[in-house]
Amino acid sequence: MKIYEGGRGLGGAQVTVDGAPLDPRFEVKTFSPMGFEWTYEGDGPRQLALALLCDHLGDPARALALTEDFMRRVVAELDNAWLLTSEEIAAALPAGAG
Repeated sequence: MKIYEGGRGLGGAQVTVDGAPLDPRFEVKTFSPMGFEWTYEGDGPRQLALALLCDHLGDPARALALTEDFMRRVVAELDNAWLLTSEEIAAALPAGAG
């Protein structure tokens, strides 16, 4: 089980997966060149949703297709500091999506 964690510090928004920086996956799509954000709907949260789903699913095309819904239902609702497990991400996806 992977653990995804986000928080804000002096360097801005930081997100890790199992303690290592989460790849923003700009090569798949750049919603926000400034990187990740959360707690609202917008481009920074879309970038985070895409990165989380790419890492979790291992399928960039499927991740991109699910990004908007995941951003609205999960990422926009995250607290300032948060932790998500791979099990929680799977549970938040439509049935059969991952």
